[in-house]
Amino acid sequence: MTTLDGRVAIITGAGRGIGREHALLFAAEGAKVVVNDLGGANDGSGTDATPAQEVAAEIRAMGGEAIVNGDNVADWEGAQRLINSAVEAFGDLDILVNNAGILRDRVLVNMTEEEWDAVIAVHLKGHFAPSRWAAAYWREQTKAGIAKPRNLVHTSSTSGLFSNPGQTNYGAAKSGIATFSQICAKELSLYWVKSNCIAPGARTRLTLATPGLEDIMAPKEGTFDMWDPANISPLVAYLATADCAFSGETFFVQGGVVTRINTWAMGDSVEHDDRWTVTGLAEALAPLRRD
Repeated sequence: MTTLDGRVAIITGAGRGIGREHALLFAAEGAKVVVNDLGGANDGSGTDATPAQEVAAEIRAMGGEAIVNGDNVADWEGAQRLINSAVEAFGDLDILVNNAGILRDRVLVNMTEEEWDAVIAVHLKGHFAPSRWAAAYWREQTKAGIAKPRNLVHTSSTSGLFSNPGQTNYGAAKSGIATFSQICAKELSLYWVKSNCIAPGARTRLTLATPGLEDIMAPKEGTFDMWDPANISPLVAYLATADCAFSGETFFVQGGVVTRINTWAMGDSVEHDDRWTVTGLAEALAPLRRD
């Protein structure tokens, strides 16, 4: 028996890159897959159903089950149609992998409102809207007495978690996604849902758009390709299993390395038995400065 045998999964942004690898591995592990992809360019412009259709065809060629969905994950009604497509095609939904994303990198002083809004929409709302409709479906299933393990897997980034300059829009969205995943884990446990998040390091259209990364990420003959996007998918598949042992966690994954990322935590503090003065705080906080 394979690890995802008979489970129904939606994978967004599954036409290329990491999402494509997720879809192929999920199918190999026995899942029925909804391949969602709008088929746009790196910046989100345009549409093309061909990549998603090709992935679905690959899955069917290997004997698996897959359908294509071309809805925009950042569109409220489109996200509902996406969730409904899985239930209509396969009779249920067990797993939602939020993976779709775009890039519009710019330093803050040059960033336009449209560049900010587009990235926040695809990443942050593109995680929220499908998750919201999936959660509503799972709540109704639980109320109807159909209680079984369900899984959300979200996609953050070290660019957000560790603040990469030139990506205020992307970084803010990706940090928000990690927190979103934690809140989902707390709110949805009542409905048998586990929510986890990954921060992947891999060679994709988005990462290769960053100057200098193409040379760094190039495969080297005779060595393990640590940047292969297929390296990411086994962790996502595990986090999507019915018996996954984690919820509310974020993991960095690159090559053969998986590292749990610690969440925000209180650090050093200074205390005073009365209201602080500005001068008093300046003196007391001085030893806490990070040089």
